[in-house]
Amino acid sequence: MAHLHIIDRQGQFHTLETAEGWRVMEILRDQKVGIDGLCGGACLCATCHVVVHPEWAGRLPEPRDDELLKLDELPAIEPTSRLSCQIIWSDDLDGLTLTLGDET
Repeated sequence: MAHLHIIDRQGQFHTLETAEGWRVMEILRDQKVGIDGLCGGACLCATCHVVVHPEWAGRLPEPRDDELLKLDELPAIEPTSRLSCQIIWSDDLDGLTLTLGDET
């Protein structure tokens, strides 16, 4: 099984089990590491903001325009900020490392 690595808002490191085809937001929400995903993955709320570690940024699909617009509404983002609801898990992402963004 492939794994997702998370650094939570307290700086704690977590290794999570994953499910092929799930949104990363769903994996984070269901394993209760600090993401609520209030809009359920519709790219409407930005409560699932994560920062992709730089070595992974180029390996993910480019964000769509609606994701970029939603990220622009946040008070602080990083160059590799993404909405985890817009990243669909594939076992090719085994080892992906994310840091949870500030709560919105």
